[in-house]
Amino acid sequence: MKKPMIGVLPLYDTDRKSYWMLPNYMNAIEEAGGIPIMLPLTTDIEILATLAHDFDGFLFTGGHDLNPELYDEYIEVTCGELCIERDIMESILLQKVIELDKPAFGICRGLQLFNVVLGGTLYQDIPTSLQLHGNKIINHKQTPPYTNLVHDVHIEKNNILYDILQTDTIKVNSYHHQGIKKLSEKLTAVAIAEDELVESVVMPSQTFVLAVQWHPEYSYKADAYSQKLFAAFVNASKSASHNSHIEDITA
Repeated sequence: MKKPMIGVLPLYDTDRKSYWMLPNYMNAIEEAGGIPIMLPLTTDIEILATLAHDFDGFLFTGGHDLNPELYDEYIEVTCGELCIERDIMESILLQKVIELDKPAFGICRGLQLFNVVLGGTLYQDIPTSLQLHGNKIINHKQTPPYTNLVHDVHIEKNNILYDILQTDTIKVNSYHHQGIKKLSEKLTAVAIAEDELVESVVMPSQTFVLAVQWHPEYSYKADAYSQKLFAAFVNASKSASHNSHIEDITA
């Protein structure tokens, strides 16, 4: 079976007006047996439809905050830098990926994107928002090195994440200031932090739509759980590639 082609959503440097990529994303996919390719930043619907069809799986990366207008809220002063082009591109692409039942793995912003595109909302700033709701506060924005694992998450049973990791508690790294407030009705929360923040979601109606709030791309070299996440994503993409090949032959 051939190695699956994984489309990696591009990062964008606003000051330099340039696309860029963290090697960690690419290396983790490659070491798991996939071929990572950074996608162009485009809002062209025809191009996005072609990408959704031609690639076997998609990694939705971290980065900019999502525009609160996407979930009908005003932009608060605590909201960070936005990238409207990414918001548009990723929203369109995710919907097409779901229509085709292609594997999608979201990391940090990726988890937040899945939730917003599917009808959920976000805390625009966790430290201020969770304090207002009286939640126990834990550190979600650690300082380097990001290979350090800083807080626990509890994993629910009977879902893809538990099947992959085979444990009900893991320790994760954490580098984000936004998170899920209202969960999309199309998603299921499968991992929760001590302050009740959602740390992972799955889309039960799909073969493999999984997202985590932490950063396994930083910890994959030393952390077996991070390695298992990338391996499961690449294997799901490999199966999607195989099934697509069979459909092309029989069409």
